[in-house]
Amino acid sequence: MMHAQRLTFGGAGASLAETKLHARIDFSDDDAAISAMLSAATRDLEEFAGIALLTQTIRVRILDGWPLTRVIHLPIGPVQDGASVAVTADGETFAGFDLWPGQRARLILTDDLSTDLAAAELVIEYPAGFGGLENVPDDLRLAVMDQTSALYDARGPGNPKTLALSPHAARIAARYRGVRL
Repeated sequence: MMHAQRLTFGGAGASLAETKLHARIDFSDDDAAISAMLSAATRDLEEFAGIALLTQTIRVRILDGWPLTRVIHLPIGPVQDGASVAVTADGETFAGFDLWPGQRARLILTDDLSTDLAAAELVIEYPAGFGGLENVPDDLRLAVMDQTSALYDARGPGNPKTLALSPHAARIAARYRGVRL
């Protein structure tokens, strides 16, 4: 069983200024609300796609040991080349693995798969994200802005069934979403 937790939030996936321009908002009365919506839209997209837009720390807890396949697929990406990954097995530091970075990063076991490791509780901490705001792909920034605009347009009483990712944001986020069988 794998459980992933975001220990830090990297911040909004688009700037307030570019989001207001995208939404055609030319006054500052709602800046605080739009900033909150930017954060919410970023988190919506990150959770839907299983990604981190800006760099953040991820902790993964695996209760049933290192898999027999010798591969652990990290649930949130991307993980940059050269990232520092910390693994503990039953509280002891473990370094017998290689990191394969990328959008869908994974850890490959290089040591022998012992009975203890196959049954150990593993904790993995690693940085995930594209880096700073300037490194977030343009299509994902557009998706954040579109979702923020949808949230802004839906302020006030409305139909709770319509509170979902905008179709445009969902289509873009789906390109980054990892699917495993």
